[in-house]
Amino acid sequence: MAFVHLHTHSEYSLLDGANRIPDLLDRVQALGMDSLAITDHGNLHGAWQFYTEAKARNVRPILGFEAYLAFGSRLKRERPTDAPAVYSHLVLLARNRRGYHNLVKLSSIGFLEGYYRRPRIDRE
Repeated sequence: MAFVHLHTHSEYSLLDGANRIPDLLDRVQALGMDSLAITDHGNLHGAWQFYTEAKARNVRPILGFEAYLAFGSRLKRERPTDAPAVYSHLVLLARNRRGYHNLVKLSSIGFLEGYYRRPRIDRE
């Protein structure tokens, strides 16, 4: 059974990821892996670069991001008194084009409506 990394940060995970996409793909190929997921923090900024470079190398790109899930409403701009933190993490992966479009929508909501320290989404 093949192994695939499904939670990988790239240079687009600001202050957290140092992996450059070409270097990640070099390593994937060196290890004989055929797929890789990129799940940057709160965004899909590297999705296009990752997708096009992975396809050019015959590596199956799995697009996703690590969402910041707000405790309570994403619209509230303060820390909930009954929650241990402002947000938690949730890795989201796209299965197909529709899934990718849903991820784009969620990422946009996080930046446009839920931004409080991080681009947060909620269960709404």
